[in-house]
Amino acid sequence: MNVLSIGGSDPSSGAGIQSDIKTFENHGVYGLTVITAITSQNTKKISKILPISSDIMKSQLELVLNDFKIDAIKIGMLYDTAIIKAVHSMIKKQKCPIVVDPIIESTTKTILLKKSAIENYKKMIIPLATIITPNRQEAKILAGTSSIKKAAKVIQQLGAKNVIITGYNESKKSIDDFVLESEKEYILKGKKIKIVNHGSGCNYSASIASSLALKRSIHDAANYAKEYVFQSIKNSKKLGKGINITHKKISRMQKELSSSIVDFQNIKNNLKLIPECQTNFVFSKIKPKKISNVLGISGRLVKAGDKIIQAGELKYGGSQHVATAVIEVSKKFPEIRSAINIKYQPELIVKAKKKGMKVVSYDRKKESKNSKQKENSSISWGISSCLKSTKPDIIFHKGDMGKEPMIIIFGINPDEVVKKILRIQ
Repeated sequence: MNVLSIGGSDPSSGAGIQSDIKTFENHGVYGLTVITAITSQNTKKISKILPISSDIMKSQLELVLNDFKIDAIKIGMLYDTAIIKAVHSMIKKQKCPIVVDPIIESTTKTILLKKSAIENYKKMIIPLATIITPNRQEAKILAGTSSIKKAAKVIQQLGAKNVIITGYNESKKSIDDFVLESEKEYILKGKKIKIVNHGSGCNYSASIASSLALKRSIHDAANYAKEYVFQSIKNSKKLGKGINITHKKISRMQKELSSSIVDFQNIKNNLKLIPECQTNFVFSKIKPKKISNVLGISGRLVKAGDKIIQAGELKYGGSQHVATAVIEVSKKFPEIRSAINIKYQPELIVKAKKKGMKVVSYDRKKESKNSKQKENSSISWGISSCLKSTKPDIIFHKGDMGKEPMIIIFGINPDEVVKKILRIQ
């Protein structure tokens, strides 16, 4: 997936296109950049701003757009009317999601969007937005009202399809965002950290752009971005002599599992794969010994209307049952590190066998009373009882009293797990 950032250059890498590149990398997408302005700044101040000429702007955009398939665009700092017009002329026909982050003033109180350019910004840039992400002050400037809900509706009337106003409501320990989609509105709650920082707004919008490129829903993208920003502020570093720079490092395993979850969410007719107990998808460290060695979803993959959404973040120890299954299989086949549970359907088992996949099963009715009474031991007993000399692709059981039948698909990594699901679809 390719995500294009259009914005200003920040030599401190706390914000701007440099920050966006780091966020894109953390989300497992490839970042492209078009520079709108060169700034002289550090963690204490911005001293000079040099806007890029409209000719150079158009040249950058033309070459990037002609060479790459763009899956999402993030628009950040647009300093003056000439830049706004150049971006509008080149971007207006793009079909991919566009995230607009209205950069009006820096954390150090420097004006980054000229007052003379605001009306053109409203007319030319806001209508491009699949999602626009102003904070409270930016929303007030764009909409002319202090009422958050009224401001969101005004901005939507200006042409933005969806509006997210960050910092809708704040207290000492929490900070909420207001989301206005085309047909619904809601509030996303989150935790607050008292750290003055440089880059959180860029982190948020770049995270959303990445998620839209990965086909996440608006709700999921906003939720994921909120958690990402919380962690980036929590892990921010005082690298210069001024305010902290946000910092978040996502591991290769997190990127792989996150990408495969999106692939699973995009499988045709995937709703029928979700069991009553819902689905988890895991990826373990090499030779896992305990649940905390296995990355999983702290909630589940759940049905929401005609979609599957990720309810919860990726964390070690996020899954118990599927993680336990991987731990047991890896004891005999250490190359197996990933698995997903899906709804038991006899036809899937038949297809898997026809495709030459190794399928084994166990009978939960044969489990001893002692094992059943011991918490979280049924999975360990079942998996270990059916493992043979051949590495399994699928292990299933037909349930028991109060226990839902289940299929677990295994792979060396999450991508292989998804490919196995596609083979039996």
